[in-house]
Amino acid sequence: MKFILTVNPHGGTKQGPLLLKKVKPIFDAAGAELFIIETTFAGHAQELANQLDLSAYDGFIGIGGDGTLHEITNGMLSRHDGNKIPIGIIPGGSGNSYMHDLSLTDPLKAAKAIIQGTTRSLDTAKVDVNHIVKYANNMIGWGLVTDVGNKAEHFRWLGTNRYTILSVVEVFRHKSRSATLIMDDKTIEDEFTFIIACNSIHVGKGMKMAPRAKLDDGLIDLIVIRSGVRRTRLLQVLPKLFDGSHINEPEVEYYQTSTFSLIPQRDEILNIDGEMLGSTPIKVSMLSNAIEIFVS
Repeated sequence: MKFILTVNPHGGTKQGPLLLKKVKPIFDAAGAELFIIETTFAGHAQELANQLDLSAYDGFIGIGGDGTLHEITNGMLSRHDGNKIPIGIIPGGSGNSYMHDLSLTDPLKAAKAIIQGTTRSLDTAKVDVNHIVKYANNMIGWGLVTDVGNKAEHFRWLGTNRYTILSVVEVFRHKSRSATLIMDDKTIEDEFTFIIACNSIHVGKGMKMAPRAKLDDGLIDLIVIRSGVRRTRLLQVLPKLFDGSHINEPEVEYYQTSTFSLIPQRDEILNIDGEMLGSTPIKVSMLSNAIEIFVS
């Protein structure tokens, strides 16, 4: 067995090198050969997944979180030769929501799953952002969720609590946005607080944003909250995101669709897999069996 393994010494929780030291004996014991590359800039893992010759390898492993998986997926799916190999993630990021869905949040368990060699073919969302194609494994957010994510980058000193604190701040700002949302069998033209599209159940630090989502059903799940909801009511609903019970609240709309377009009156930045990327309008379509992931 032979694997490419990328590790970012500075990203996320900065645990990359420590995790490598922890999991390497598992690969050594199995006689696996690792081609280890330290990533040195944002987008480096994407560049490697896009340009390296993959033909001699059994898998592409990244030590990291949702951002690492996002980079590897985008690099691999945009290759000119169309070559793909299974992807393995050793959870070490600040957010590991995708691996949460796969019950592989423990680094040692994830490493053993890679050695075992069992894979699943999973869906990815193709996101057309002003004629530039990006791929999302996790989520695409617009509105309040993007405002929170954008500000969180500047408040890292608050630690993991920054998302909760900033969510409350943004609720009180209560910014309303006009947009048209077009799904397979429904169109909504209205004012919105936020729209979040999820391929995975979990987002962020284990929030069950889309409890009906499946990684291989060909559908993306949309959670929609329109404007006009009182601030106090929003503060009651938001904590329910952690157990998924928010979808039972009358203010929360839940849709499943294979494609959707979002056309706001004003172009704004998006939250794609936790990264602040691109801008609206967007067109999203689900790609079935787009990537292969090592699973337990």
